[in-house]
Amino acid sequence: MSRPNSQSMKPATAAKKLDVYLPATPAEFRQGDVTRDEIAALQADPPQWLQDLRKNGPHPKNLVAAKLGVSIAGLARGGVDEALTSEQIAALNAEPPQWLVDERATFAAARADEQRVAEVRAARNRPRRK
Repeated sequence: MSRPNSQSMKPATAAKKLDVYLPATPAEFRQGDVTRDEIAALQADPPQWLQDLRKNGPHPKNLVAAKLGVSIAGLARGGVDEALTSEQIAALNAEPPQWLVDERATFAAARADEQRVAEVRAARNRPRRK
């Protein structure tokens, strides 16, 4: 897109900022550095390719995991090692396989434990009244 400078980033970083799967982006996006101004412009007025990717996918693993309610490691344990489309995610949500049910339970338990630990730490850090 533009030549490198201190305000530019590699296409992989730009794709992460835009929450899109890099291999699914247009070739011109993948071939050059992207400036912060270009990222801001893409976010403010997304072109059709960006709108389509965000709506239909394929989506990066972090978004797939969030949409399925599991961790990225849970996806790997479930055998999901590629990007999924919105249609594939909807199908998994409609009829979740056993691995997904198990991973959601594991993820929920881990989140509950994290919240419990955060509450204990917050209680320790509260000022005591005299």
